[in-house]
Amino acid sequence: MSRLIAVCGLICSDCGAYLATQAGDQAALEKVAAQWRQEYNAPNITVAGVACDGCQPEGRKCAHCAECQIRACGLAHGVANCALCADYASCAKIAGFFQMVPAARTTLDGVRAAL
Repeated sequence: MSRLIAVCGLICSDCGAYLATQAGDQAALEKVAAQWRQEYNAPNITVAGVACDGCQPEGRKCAHCAECQIRACGLAHGVANCALCADYASCAKIAGFFQMVPAARTTLDGVRAAL
């Protein structure tokens, strides 16, 4: 499987929700839903809410992708991920996300360096 990078720099192809969806594994989706209900203190997360085909425009989106402001911004700017955006270095949205998920910066910096 090729590596699928989300707009924000998370690796969709490493995500349990994405992997379970692609495998059609309902038990694994339920496990992800249960994990996310606990991790995010969100008792209403369902299997349908975690099924995901990745962050890019087509396909099913988990609740996170559907609500993600960074994803919406990337789509509005017409970029596959933030590393490809002209505003990458000065963007407050992605900088705030990097404070929570530093690995996403590493991924996007790698994409940008390869341009």
